[in-house]
Amino acid sequence: MPQDELDRWLRAKTDPRPAAQSLSMLDGFIAAIVAGPLSLDPLDWICPLLGVGPDAFNHGGTADYAAISAVVLRHNAISEALATEPKLFQPLFAQAPNGDVDPGPWARGFHAAMKLNLKAWSKIMTRGSPDLFHLLPILAYCTDDRGQSLLHPLIGNDPIAQAMARELWPEITISIQALRRYWMPTRFKAKPATRSKRRTP
Repeated sequence: MPQDELDRWLRAKTDPRPAAQSLSMLDGFIAAIVAGPLSLDPLDWICPLLGVGPDAFNHGGTADYAAISAVVLRHNAISEALATEPKLFQPLFAQAPNGDVDPGPWARGFHAAMKLNLKAWSKIMTRGSPDLFHLLPILAYCTDDRGQSLLHPLIGNDPIAQAMARELWPEITISIQALRRYWMPTRFKAKPATRSKRRTP
């Protein structure tokens, strides 16, 4: 499934609604999976990402299966880039109506993936953590369920500091590289449960 078709598929799907409602959100979600603290079973993150059930992996020729295949390809591309040529990794940011880069959807997709394992991410989500800096340009575009900025408990409610964090979005590429390096020594220690009876896209 081409990226433009995948974007349309995500925007149209409502039952159940995918965690990513656009291609940019999907890309951020996948980046968090690749660069994050745990190596997850594909079912555990692809199903919520796309709003599909495990059985979708078993039926080739469907739109759901095509979307799964596209996700696997993007996951492998990001993983390969970060492992071999980190500078080649480029987030698929959205574009604002005026033509400016809009990192918001990508960042919200990243945070949606974080919420699958917030306990694991919490190691660096504390004030004073030197590695928290890598999350600031991402979390600056995210809010909690009450609509409050996720930066509030991390850097306080200073609007100037929060605005400065939003201006750091060009550093997101470097942040993803740094997060991948940080978690790599430990991410495979927690082995995900094995699954069976599914096809590999």
